[in-house]
Amino acid sequence: MTKARYFRNALRIAGAPLLAAALLAACDGGSSSAAQATSQSTVKPGSADQLALGRYLTKAADCAACHTTTTGAAFAGGVELASPFGKFYGSNITPDKQHGIGKWSADQFYKALHDGVTPDKHLYPAMPYTSYRSMTRADSDAIYAYLMQQKPVAVPSKEADLKFPYNMRFGMMFWNVPFLKNSLTDASTGQSPAWLRGQYLSNALGHCAECHSPRGVFGQLDLSKPLTGAALGRVAAPNITPAGLAAVGWTAADLQTFFSTGIAPQGSAYGEMFPVVHLSTQYLSKEDLIAVTTYLMGDKPVPPEPVKTITADATELDAGRRLYTAVCAGCHGFQGDGKPHVAVAMKGNSTVRNADPHNLIVAMLDGIEAQKFPGTESLQDMPSFSGQLSDKELAQLTNFLRATWGGRAADITPDRIKAMRLTTAH
Repeated sequence: MTKARYFRNALRIAGAPLLAAALLAACDGGSSSAAQATSQSTVKPGSADQLALGRYLTKAADCAACHTTTTGAAFAGGVELASPFGKFYGSNITPDKQHGIGKWSADQFYKALHDGVTPDKHLYPAMPYTSYRSMTRADSDAIYAYLMQQKPVAVPSKEADLKFPYNMRFGMMFWNVPFLKNSLTDASTGQSPAWLRGQYLSNALGHCAECHSPRGVFGQLDLSKPLTGAALGRVAAPNITPAGLAAVGWTAADLQTFFSTGIAPQGSAYGEMFPVVHLSTQYLSKEDLIAVTTYLMGDKPVPPEPVKTITADATELDAGRRLYTAVCAGCHGFQGDGKPHVAVAMKGNSTVRNADPHNLIVAMLDGIEAQKFPGTESLQDMPSFSGQLSDKELAQLTNFLRATWGGRAADITPDRIKAMRLTTAH
């Protein structure tokens, strides 16, 4: 039930056949204190309250991302999860007895979430049972109850199309031995009820660590670097530790706005984060938005850093300024203030301020599709400048943006741009 986009992450690993599955693994177990922080553990089985909780948790865990295609029936599966070793597909989790989970008991559903084992097979950790392992039994039962109330859909689940020897599921038994029991180190500190609830939501339900923590040589989360950022296909997941968020100007209030609406003074959700907002975070309660934000930033948040003043070569900046005026200012504003319903501001933009220019360059090379956000906000499409601007010009434009509004050195070279043109992964 985790997010399809997470597993387009092309990690570099080598070894035994079982490690292909580790490529897509999620090794994020929450602590027992975090699990106890859920306040939704006393609902009566089979009650309307349990079904309502299950509906909420299904959105919080972003189940639809893997199990509902854009044109298919709800939870009928079929979403493709691409990897260098082949393709995975989200399975049918409707209560259809032949093709879905209609014959599963609540115990069997919990075992799949907790141990990665269904009634007839081991799961690949593209379904991050190593994170869901920390989910409470009450929450698992609520999700199960909600799913069992959905319309059965008689659509067969597509089997993973993996290259040999990565298609040998029995290898998961060996992968589970070292990695199933691991728990994630917290990037922030806190003990408040909000922090503990946020820890449970972020870790057990897999919202943050799955994308934003780097992986080890076997595909497991690097427990020594929680939330410090990671490659995520073409777009990189940024550092969202307290220090990482502060470095690019995030406040708790802005982060809550971003999760609920997809847009904030620091920019808009795009790439892999855009569907996270649409399918999941916009539905979180105010209390849970505060909880997730509290966990990410800590009980005592680090104050946001101001943009530094950068001294750069005048000729280089002038060249970048001319390019910005010619191809960017019409949408983003001549002073970088942005335009409502058109384009985000460059001033204060976290992508511009990020120490790693990767996502900024990707946006200019690939463009961004038009976006409709929860509520009334929308943004026009941003065209690709890959064919319009040379490597030198894109480097000059990047340097102008970073030095002027990002507080970063103007040190991007044409070779950096050229290399990114030739690759589809970070």
